[in-house]
This record gives sequence, structure tokens and C-alpha cells, in this order.
Amino acid sequence: MSVREYISAPFYEIQQYKRDPPRDALAFTGSPRKHPYDDEKIILIAEPQSGESAIYEFKASDVVGAQDMPSPVTEAGESYRIVRLWIRRGAVGIQYEPFEVDTPLRFMRESHPLRERLFGRNRG
Repeated sequence: MSVREYISAPFYEIQQYKRDPPRDALAFTGSPRKHPYDDEKIILIAEPQSGESAIYEFKASDVVGAQDMPSPVTEAGESYRIVRLWIRRGAVGIQYEPFEVDTPLRFMRESHPLRERLFGRNRG
């Protein structure tokens, strides 16, 4: 499955966390997506502007809280959802890091053209 398919998957619907942040969890921020083939998992695309250029995968059952963050707006006037997820300590997550095949390899944090191809213009 290509990175583009992960990114273009529908948004994942998450219930807002109503209390203080849980102490037994760590926060991850990004744009949530449904896992392309496993309904029991969630994909979180970390924001390129934050310096984190990664795609995270977690079991939905390991999400112990969520908080909506301000939605960025592109120059084209489109907005996209950003959330902060609290993931249970001890859970196992997977981090995917897109890179451009070249000599040397160019990771997304180092390659503006790669970010544009994956996320579109004006998003990082």
C-alpha cells in the first residue's frame, strides 16, 4: 500500500476527551485517518510543520483520550482536522517515515518536493 493511500483515507471519527489529560498516556498530534484495511487501528499523520514527518499507526483501543486542535487552513481556503491523541503507556505503535529514493535517501523533513507530493502545496 502506498503512502498516498494512507494519507487519502477518510478521517477517523474520535470522541473528544472531556477531562484533564490522562497521566497514564502520551500525546501525539496530527491528522487522524481510518486505517485502510483494519477497522481496529487508527492512522495519525503528524504535522509536517511540527518537524515530525511521520505516519503513526495505533490500535484504536489504545487511544485513551482525544482533543480537537485548531484546524489549519491552506492558501486555497481548505481546512483539515488536527487532533491530539493520548495513547496508553506501554502500547505498541508503528511509525512510518516516507522518504525519497535517491543517493543519499531524502527523508520528508529534508525534502520540500517530497512533502509537496505527499501532502500537497501549502501544507508544509
